Amino acid sequence: MAASTAIEWTDATWNPVTGCTKLSPGCDNCYAERFAERFRGVLGHPFENGFDLQLRPERLEQPLRWREPKMIFVNSMSDLFHKEVPFAFVDRVFDTMENARWHKFQILTKRSSRLRDYVNARYRAAIAPSHIWLGTSIEDGARKSRVRHLQAASASIRFLSIEPLLGPIGPIDLSGIHWVIVGGESGPRARPLQPEWVREMRNQCTAAKVPFFFKQWGGLRPKSGGRTLDGREWSEWPTAEVPINRSGRRPENGSAKGHRLEA
Repeated sequence: MAASTAIEWTDATWNPVTGCTKLSPGCDNCYAERFAERFRGVLGHPFENGFDLQLRPERLEQPLRWREPKMIFVNSMSDLFHKEVPFAFVDRVFDTMENARWHKFQILTKRSSRLRDYVNARYRAAIAPSHIWLGTSIEDGARKSRVRHLQAASASIRFLSIEPLLGPIGPIDLSGIHWVIVGGESGPRARPLQPEWVREMRNQCTAAKVPFFFKQWGGLRPKSGGRTLDGREWSEWPTAEVPINRSGRRPENGSAKGHRLEA
């Protein structure tokens, strides 16, 4: 687990899985792959095997040892709902999150139908606990089916990461969505972000009363273009009490009954 991160919308990262495979155009210039592949073949390095998918059971209990409340991005270096991650291992990740209720966890996936199926099976009698936020990533108007999958999931907090935004999204149904993050691509092959694409999403969020967070314009480096849109920084959050390390509030107590999905 990284105790800090440069990602503006979270406090820390936790990677019980690393590595992934490309799924859609948003994956083409994956920052995680670029970072991991630098160390392929370096004996003893955590990324000795580059960006090959790898389960990390030795990391499963890390959040339980981190006593200060944090907003934690789960698998910044992978996708928890990749088809090669067994649901038995996903169970163990969710067990840890349910037990570490003083944190808030942010799960982001492009495999949205797999997330929906797993979450609806695990929480048949309830919904996912409010400290476990479930999100999907889209990059253009052709990926909006992922939003529908997320809307069908038994989640307390559902969020969209529209990053890297590669084209206009067009009209989008934001029913049941509690937060939208938008950002441009960064890195040596960053594709340009057009202001009208960002404004289109900002305006739809404003109309639907969905909190909007503009992360970055992107460029060679993540901070190259700043994050100001129309004269201000947009840093809205799903509820008034987050992020918890800034408000000092802890998530409510309670429990969710787990149900297992075979895979």
